[in-house]
Amino acid sequence: VDILKNGCIGSRPDLDSFYVSLINPGAGKPLCLSFAQMLGLYKGIGSPMMGLTFINAIVFGVQGNTMRRLGRDTPLNQFLAGAAAGAIQCVICCPMELAKTRMQMQGTGEKKSKRKMYKNSLDCLVRIYRKEGFRGINRGMVTTLLRETPGFGVYFLAYDVLTRSLGCEPEDPYMIPKLLFAGGMSGIASWLSTYPVDVIKSRLQADGVGGVNKYSGIADCVRQSLQKEGYRVFTRGLTSTLLRAFPVNATTFATVTLFLIYMRREEECSMQNSEPPAVQLQPQPTSM
Repeated sequence: VDILKNGCIGSRPDLDSFYVSLINPGAGKPLCLSFAQMLGLYKGIGSPMMGLTFINAIVFGVQGNTMRRLGRDTPLNQFLAGAAAGAIQCVICCPMELAKTRMQMQGTGEKKSKRKMYKNSLDCLVRIYRKEGFRGINRGMVTTLLRETPGFGVYFLAYDVLTRSLGCEPEDPYMIPKLLFAGGMSGIASWLSTYPVDVIKSRLQADGVGGVNKYSGIADCVRQSLQKEGYRVFTRGLTSTLLRAFPVNATTFATVTLFLIYMRREEECSMQNSEPPAVQLQPQPTSM
């Protein structure tokens, strides 16, 4: 789904890169629709797989520690803790998404050669670093910060509000469906709040794939996009993003919450077992 999103956000993709093949139903075979090759839908998957583990560890770790520092569990503190987590994880998120975008846009816009420029996500980052240096692998960092900081604030705020409203208690037999719903809706709320920034970020990171740089900066990207496509440009690819956001974030939040509940129960049990048994004073027999 994400590759379709980047195809919509970026400059017009080659029509040859996506095609529909019809299988003759008269030959006893079903009617099939195919986007190039099925593997093509997973272009750039290496970069998210490398980075998402670290990103989620950073996000939930920073958010939890920030909440402990803030002391009180309030909606404002949930937003601030989420915003802090979002800002810090940009160190990994920005290069990861740059590699993912370049891998997904690879093969579009190149006039001289159709040979693949990058072997995989790591090779992509190495080549970008050799050609453009440290600044190159952090292309789009400002827009990533503008997206992730408020986006993760809304993310954790929405999850906190929804779980409280739904009454997600450990004893509730419907706790897991409620957690999945709250997590999915939190992801949707987060993307809706910052999606226009994501459009600009994706365009800046995809800029130069065909050998020509179209934008000189954030303001120039916004200006050119508005002139050519109008305000609707800021919603291009939104549908595919939301289709991806619900299941991904539903699974993420439910898994983290259930794991924390399990670990807390284990910790409580171990603390109870380690406590010395209370000494009961028995009445001593007397000679009387």
